[in-house]
Order: sequence, then C-alpha cells, then structure tokens
Amino acid sequence: MDTQTPDQYRAQRLANRAKLAELGYAPYGHAFARTGTLKETREAFAEGKAVAVAGRIQTKRRMGKLMFIHLNDGSDAFQILLKRDVLGEEAYNAAKLLDLGDIIGVKGALFTTQAGEKTVDVAAWELLSKAVRQPPEKWHGLQDQEERYRRRYLDLMSNPESRARFDKRHKILLGIRNYLASKGFVEVETPIMQAQAGGAAAKPFVTHHNALDREMVLRIAPELYLKRLLVGGFDKIFELGKDFRNEGIDRTHNPEFTVLEVYEAYGDRSSMKALIEGMLPYLCDTVLGTRQVPYGPDGKVLNFEPPYREVSQRALIEERMGADWFSLDYETARARAAEAGLELTPEIVDHLTLSHEVYDKLIEKTLFQPTFVTRIPKQYVPLAKACTDDPALVDVFEFVVAGKELCPGYTEQNDPDAQREAFSRQVEEDAEPTDLDFVEALEYGMPPTGGLGMGIDRLVMLLTDTEVIRDVILFPQLKSEA
Repeated sequence: MDTQTPDQYRAQRLANRAKLAELGYAPYGHAFARTGTLKETREAFAEGKAVAVAGRIQTKRRMGKLMFIHLNDGSDAFQILLKRDVLGEEAYNAAKLLDLGDIIGVKGALFTTQAGEKTVDVAAWELLSKAVRQPPEKWHGLQDQEERYRRRYLDLMSNPESRARFDKRHKILLGIRNYLASKGFVEVETPIMQAQAGGAAAKPFVTHHNALDREMVLRIAPELYLKRLLVGGFDKIFELGKDFRNEGIDRTHNPEFTVLEVYEAYGDRSSMKALIEGMLPYLCDTVLGTRQVPYGPDGKVLNFEPPYREVSQRALIEERMGADWFSLDYETARARAAEAGLELTPEIVDHLTLSHEVYDKLIEKTLFQPTFVTRIPKQYVPLAKACTDDPALVDVFEFVVAGKELCPGYTEQNDPDAQREAFSRQVEEDAEPTDLDFVEALEYGMPPTGGLGMGIDRLVMLLTDTEVIRDVILFPQLKSEA
C-alpha cells in the first residue's frame, strides 16, 4: 500500500522530472504527430501496422526487461509494450522514471499479445507532459461530488461516465444545429450585455460599462432582440447561447445556463409543436440510437416517439381537482387545494393564482411522458397572442417532460398596442421597466410568428439520465471554498 503523503508524492515526481531532464527528456514537449486516436487505432487495427499514438499513463507494470503501460487519450485506453532489448538500456531506464498521469507519445508496430490484447510494440517514446501531482485513484475515480464540480479536469480524467456525458452534450448541440439548418433556420447572435433585461421575468446580473458610463445587465433572455430581427426581415432564426439569472441554485437551476430560442415567421404554436416533434426524435436517433430513453432512479422510460400528448391546463386541473373546480367559490377551492396537499402561500390571492399553484406544485411534476400543456392564462405569458376563442387565455404550450417544463412555445404577440398593454401590467406587478424600443419595432410590423425557448442543460439531463444540473455543466457555479 502506498503510504506517501501528497507532498511526498509530488516531491518524488519532481525528482523524477529533474532526472529525466538530465537524461535529455524535456518534461513538456511540443507537438506530436499521431496517426490517430487510441479509439481509431483500435478500430483500424492490423498486425504489424506502424502507428504513432499518445495519451496519459493510466497503469504501469514492469516484468524484468518488459514494461506494460496503458495509455488513455480520452477516446479509449490502449496497451503499449516497452522492451529493454528494443529501446536500449538508456531509453528503457528513463521510462522507469515515468509516473501515472504522465503524457507520452510512442511510435511502434501493432501486435496482439498471447492473452489476446491489442498492443503497440514501442520502438521509441517521447515525454510530452510530466504530471507532478498524483492523479485520482484509477479504479474508483474522483468520488467527492463537490471536488468533481470544482476540479472538473480530474473528474474527466478519472470518470469515463462523466466524459461520455459531455461527449453526448456536444453531440446534442451539434444535432440541434444540424437539424435546424436542414429546416432552413439561420443561426444568429444577439447581445449578452444589454441596456435592460427583457424577454422573461427574472432578476438580472448588473454590471457597469466603463466606456459608455452606464449600467448594463447580462441578458436573462435573447427574445426581444431576436424578434427585432424578424421585423428586419429575417424569416427563420435561432440562437443557441448563454442566459444569466441572478437567482437560486438547486438540482435543476444554475445562474448561468444554455438556452435555444427559435423563431419562425408566418408560424405559430402549432409549427413550434411540429418542430419539437421532429427535432427530439432526430436527436434521440443520432445521439442515442433509440427513442426509448431511461430516466430516473425508478427505471422509468421516456418515450420520444411522436406524436406527444396535448392537453389544456384547465383539463389537467379539472382532472386533478374535480370537474366543478372552476365553478367553486374561492374559499371552497382553497380548502379543496389544501386537502390535496397544496401549501397555501401569501402569493395565492384569488382563484386564478390558486389554480396556477395547483398546476405548478401538484400537477406538473406528475407529467412524466412528453406532454404539451396548452391554453395558459394570459397573465402568466405577456409576450404571446391570445387564443382566438378566449381572450383570457394565450395560444401557447408548456412542453413538460419528466415532471419539469423543458420548453415553452408561443404564437408570438405582434400587435404593438397589445404588447404595450401587457408590458404595462408587468411593470405594475414587477416594477420592471418597459422596453419601449421593442414596442416601437413592432409598430413597423412583425409577421405572425411561432417561437420557442428550450433549456439545453435540462435537455441534456433528460437524454443522459442525469438528475442534477451541475453534472451536465462542465464548470457550474459553486460557493467559495472554505
């Protein structure tokens, strides 16, 4: 058993680095020309084939004049064999000074050992980066959850499942861009620093622009700028980027998060529904190879085969609270909600807010399979158009998966007077300033439009069977170390 302390371990590695330097091995090399990654090398294996590969030393063992090393480059692990008779005394002895975690490059020929393991018979090796700190324990990885977030590089180095999760995140983002491009959507970029927050009801991060000598905010949503582009003549657009909200951190929320917003001129809520029912199966097929996706500790399976269920919020509330719910007087409804388990908070002041809380706290979490919840009261969605058959409701959906909203979709408001009125109500409730420039832009005419905003971190959680948002963000926000 290794009884060295981390400081002793580091001192030994520093000594090995110095000895290697004395022998002419620069501890931090320049470029190394590889014939392929270790995964590619395994896939294209041929006996006797000359290769040049590189990676981090994962295991190392000596057997007399032989040294077996496993390299890992993030794509795969692969065995290499160093022979004293092939390398010569000096190069072989220098290799004895290599430690776990060191990055080396080797050149040699492929062969298969008697045990059946594909291996590189090394003819020459180079030191590319000397690790002077001890890597995480190779079999169990980095187990402390906080350390995994704070030192993600160690987590990626030692936990293959973590690396695989972020590889899938990359494929999901790439798949989104490819799918939208195939449908004629153009990717655009709008300001992250803005003069005022807009597009959502949230508390922004505030900063100061020295050159302009004015207060600025980090955007809480790109929506209002994207709609200005529709006024300007863009037809089908999307933005995939960061939003920031100076609010709480929990298992499903991070102050810095990635969002997809999509807008289609001459579309509506239904066209956004169709887009989701096309894009999600495409992502499942290309990233996972299946539309049946396990999620959660109970072994449940999400079915992303369209079409997805569509149901009005009112129908869901009546299903849970009784068909007579909306005809009850307020006090009777409060009593029934309390019996159903709803906490009656001070924010609940009338039947409307009570019904909203019933849906939000009691019903949404029960919707496991993909569900479009439609016809929401207009007070909760100020940027959407009213339903043609009921002006008290807006023509939107909340797309819910595994008990959480993944994506709202709207028939967007393009009436400047109605938008100004909705903003005025929002100011009265939240004391947030109105974006008058956006209302002015609408007065030049914005086409009828469908729009959606999808939380990418939450989507990655769903497609990688992950329940904590920090596990799908490479460097999540954390409290300072004590």
